[in-house]
Amino acid sequence: MTHLNWQKSSFSSDQANCVEIASANELIYIRESDDPATIVTTTPTKLRTWIHGAKAGEFDHLTEA
Repeated sequence: MTHLNWQKSSFSSDQANCVEIASANELIYIRESDDPATIVTTTPTKLRTWIHGAKAGEFDHLTEA
């Protein structure tokens, strides 16, 4: 996976709180920069669906203290 063009979110912090994303072969790959060996693989359609849910607040309860 080192050959992928990993991109960090502009919302990532300088303290290794980064999520990176890349695409290749019609798949999307997501990883944490401090644990690059663990990679989640999904499709663009599934990621778009998840993003729509996140924007609608469906997962807000998971990040509340």
